[in-house]
Amino acid sequence: MSTAKAPTSTALPPDLVLYSALRLAASFAFLRLLFQFALTLWSSHIGYGYFRDEFYYIACGRHLAWGYVDHGPIVAVQARLGELLFGDSVFGIRVLSATAGAVMIFLTGMLAWAFGGKRSAQGLAMLAVFLAPGFIGIDGFLSMNSCEAMFWMTSLLAIVLALKGYNPRLWWIVFGVSSGIGLLNKPSMTFFLITLGIGLLCTPQRRVLFTRWTALGIALAILIAAPNVVWQIHNHWPTLEFLRNGQKHGKNIVLPFPGFLLGQFLQLHPLNAIVWVAGLVALLRARSIQNMRWLGIAFLLFLPLMWKLHAKDYYLEPFYPALFAAGGVAWEHSHRTRRRVAEGRIFALPITESILTIVLLSSLPMASPILRPMTWVRYADFTHFRPKEQERGKQAILPQFYADRFGWDNEVNLVLNAYHSLTPEEQKHVCIFTSNYGEAGAIDFLGKQREPSLPPAISGQNNYWLWGMHGCSVETSIAVIDDSPEDIGKKYSDVRIMGMLNDPLAMPFEQTHYVYLLRHRLPGPAFDWHDERYYY
Repeated sequence: MSTAKAPTSTALPPDLVLYSALRLAASFAFLRLLFQFALTLWSSHIGYGYFRDEFYYIACGRHLAWGYVDHGPIVAVQARLGELLFGDSVFGIRVLSATAGAVMIFLTGMLAWAFGGKRSAQGLAMLAVFLAPGFIGIDGFLSMNSCEAMFWMTSLLAIVLALKGYNPRLWWIVFGVSSGIGLLNKPSMTFFLITLGIGLLCTPQRRVLFTRWTALGIALAILIAAPNVVWQIHNHWPTLEFLRNGQKHGKNIVLPFPGFLLGQFLQLHPLNAIVWVAGLVALLRARSIQNMRWLGIAFLLFLPLMWKLHAKDYYLEPFYPALFAAGGVAWEHSHRTRRRVAEGRIFALPITESILTIVLLSSLPMASPILRPMTWVRYADFTHFRPKEQERGKQAILPQFYADRFGWDNEVNLVLNAYHSLTPEEQKHVCIFTSNYGEAGAIDFLGKQREPSLPPAISGQNNYWLWGMHGCSVETSIAVIDDSPEDIGKKYSDVRIMGMLNDPLAMPFEQTHYVYLLRHRLPGPAFDWHDERYYY
């Protein structure tokens, strides 16, 4: 007579468990890096170019400062480092964003370990984050959002490890550095830290807040972020003006709370909710994950706070790696009697993980431009799914995230044609005026590559206004604007239309702009650069 034996596993020493967790997290991170590199190379191969904001961030990187009108200084440093270390190709400037995404995967795995999970918990959590469409999209281009989760989760991991008794001085210093840089990256880090603090105050874990090392970490974060505050004061709080203008003119689509909540499921794919919702429940119940209820409370505070502040629904994404990590632990705990879980397999739930992989990969064209434009349109029509737009205005054939990669070469060619038609003396003093930072950034980046003598573009939008006119004269101008020839004729006696921005794949508001060559400004009110300021 044979007797069935329950699966057993040999307990490993703590050091070996940590080493195993580190190695597994690093392996997933490396695979994510290769995956993101492959997506970038392929999208470039099939014709997708630089994204509008990338031109702007590169320009900011060439004007390094402690602050900018519409973003923090870290993305400018990221742009400059990317350009210096890896070159100014589409691939080169996106290397650091892809690297930040890989670090996020690593931190997800380490959080799962810190929550008490084993290899199967790490594997499920990192797989779900790896395939989440929202993260694939954010990590695929130069953006401040690509680094956001990295800073948030580093700060969170530091708190968790301090609570678990690891060297408090070390981990609160890590917290301070990560939080301070995170605040320089994006102001939303402030609200994340506040809700974490409130969550801790609501639970017995509040004791961790009242130590000298905690005070050191908080002071360090404030000290690192302080130069940005000084910059804001010196420049009369331009970021607050930028935010007020956005609300006043209804720049972003404001969703009712049910729609905002639905967006949380759509950004990361509805199927992925089986992991992160399980993680949120596990944190709040505090059974499979001990002493972490404060983190679940923090998320429940953070969600309505972001909605109340009229944030875009993807602003919550940097919080989710923690919920996925907790979800991995919850799934592992609920299936702890299974042999594959007990044996410490990485993929201990093959059916669930296979379904996740197949379904989430099917949504990849919505996260990364891996299909040629018209193929994407047919795919979207077939699946009846299009990414939800975040800003108001007439929509393009492609979603804005893709459409903003088209039309720049045409614009630059028209501007260069106008520039080359000028006399050498006119070229020295010509103003190249544009309607927005995307047009100006494309001229400064692509135009300068093709014609080194091209003067800097100017624009009244955001930081371009702060950079001024660079000594140009409005007597002769090249203008990329949507004003009609009749209106322009009231300001200049010599008006020549060089062409029109009419790429059908670009955003509609870019398809109505003319490129003018303007000479001999007519008498009238003097041109005042202060009137051109447009923080929006």
